[in-house]
Amino acid sequence: MPNLELSGMLDLSGNLSLSADGGKVLVGGQEALVEQAAPGGKAHCSAGVPVILPPPPATPTDTGTKVWVINSFNKTVKVAGMPVVALGMVMQGNIPSWPGMVLPSQANTGPVTCGFIPINVVGDQAVVFPTGAPAAFNASGQ
Repeated sequence: MPNLELSGMLDLSGNLSLSADGGKVLVGGQEALVEQAAPGGKAHCSAGVPVILPPPPATPTDTGTKVWVINSFNKTVKVAGMPVVALGMVMQGNIPSWPGMVLPSQANTGPVTCGFIPINVVGDQAVVFPTGAPAAFNASGQ
């Protein structure tokens, strides 16, 4: 199962479908993140900081630590039919309840971009709004 390796100064644009014949799409050696449905899809992060709202003594609404990228700002470049993440929105929790935003890529050093925005890869982060805490992506969703 070969991987599709993207590297160097590369800007992907237009309607483009990438396929790795059963492997993964890699950007600079790291797996590219793809959008997932929450909570049905694969979580991108399983160890985020729990959101303790409302504050004690009330019981927290949702203390789940899984994080999914549910909306990529890129909708044209896809891997196996799912949009590649180039910034976007996340949700955290068991239900999921707490919104957040994908931060600009720090791990895509190529940079391989999509519409001049670096593609997010495993190792990048999001910030969950209620706490301001980071969530590091440890799975691509591919």
